[in-house]
Amino acid sequence: MTTLSIATISGKTAYIPPEALLTLKGGLRGSALVKDEDGYDMARSIWNGMVDRSPGLIVRCHGAADVMRSVDFARERDLVVAVRGGGHNIAGNAVCEGGLMIDLSPMNSVRVDPAIRRAWVGPGATLGDVDRETQAFGLAVPTGINSTTGISGLTLGGGFGWLTRKYGLTIDSLVSADVVTADGRLLRASAEENPDLFWAIRGGGGNFGIVTSFEFNLHPVGPEVLSGLVVHPFDRAGEMLRSYREAVSDAPEELTCWVVMRRAPPLPFLPAEWHGREVLIFAMCYAGDLSEGERVTQKLRSLGNPIADVVGPHRFVDWQSAFDPLLTTGARNYWKSHDFETLQDGALDLITQAVRDLPGNECELFIAHVGGAMSRVAPDATAYPQRTAHFVMNVHTRWRENKDDNACIAWARSLFRATEPFATGSAYVNFMPDDEADRIEKVYGANYPRLAKIKGRYDPRNMFRMNQNIRPAQ
Repeated sequence: MTTLSIATISGKTAYIPPEALLTLKGGLRGSALVKDEDGYDMARSIWNGMVDRSPGLIVRCHGAADVMRSVDFARERDLVVAVRGGGHNIAGNAVCEGGLMIDLSPMNSVRVDPAIRRAWVGPGATLGDVDRETQAFGLAVPTGINSTTGISGLTLGGGFGWLTRKYGLTIDSLVSADVVTADGRLLRASAEENPDLFWAIRGGGGNFGIVTSFEFNLHPVGPEVLSGLVVHPFDRAGEMLRSYREAVSDAPEELTCWVVMRRAPPLPFLPAEWHGREVLIFAMCYAGDLSEGERVTQKLRSLGNPIADVVGPHRFVDWQSAFDPLLTTGARNYWKSHDFETLQDGALDLITQAVRDLPGNECELFIAHVGGAMSRVAPDATAYPQRTAHFVMNVHTRWRENKDDNACIAWARSLFRATEPFATGSAYVNFMPDDEADRIEKVYGANYPRLAKIKGRYDPRNMFRMNQNIRPAQ
């Protein structure tokens, strides 16, 4: 075994002698991997294929003690640290170049107590892991829309999806979390214990420590929901988007409908002649009585002349994974995102024109409608600042070859700039790429100064900087 070189925060190199590495490994329940060891390449591979970084050391944690030991090891040597939960983050912050990667993916336990409607979830669990356990009892945590997403990153950034209008953001169901802070302590964060830390981790991302366990309230959902897609030709997109805007304005909180615009994938229910052509899709979910859902969704389903309508009863756990085939690991991805209070005509015109010029068959743009229960929480009650009912636009470019990088990224940035005059200035941090550091303060708005103070209290040296980083106030 040779001396190990690892990158430090100061830009220098730390040299780890063999005996120090052996001591670290001997104290772990999990494992520590260096380059060329079995499992190293798999551990460093994440969802976004644009990110190809090689950590100097990867610790695969099996419990809070492993996390504490890893944090101590990093702090004592001033190492660059990245933390991996599900590895799904668009910015690729789960993996660092040359530093220490703390991998939480083995910590994927989910325990449910149906009597009190609570779940205790490990930071390496995916949304699919959570859904399969909670849906066994007809319960759910309001999370995202892709089952391979990690619960940890989703929650720390706020978390929204099909149940947000009915039950709020993911953080609104968070009861407590166990957090390893930069000094190596394990703290419980809740409304009663370390409430400032609890406030900050609900939307402030991974800036304040490493969560080793989440405790969630659960809500009655399913096991079946009315859900599915209504697919329209794109030639009437402008009209359809304006009708959509009106239809969702008074929708009940049980109903969530998002718009997806892209070239049609070869879905089995679409006629072959539509494959590869631009379409507008209403993706909807009604989290309530199925017969009432049939009545409520008619307003949206009766719009225009759809190519296909496959809305019907589906198991919620299946609906949660319905988009997985379009979001598999390994493709190159770049996102840009805005929040809109309303869908103004000018923004809709820009969006529809951009979709007519898509740079690739896997590129898409979606508009999510959120509000309801989420909007009844005060903007300063949690770190997540944008609590008004609003629309989230995510410009999602996705492609396979390096040669297409410039065209796809330029398309996304162009639409982002063009629609900026219609946006609120806030954003969902989980949708932000790694080139938007100058946007963080504006995104958090009035909550930013408090976040910076709490960061200074719990992580004054900014050990946890591989994120949408909040700089510590001294």
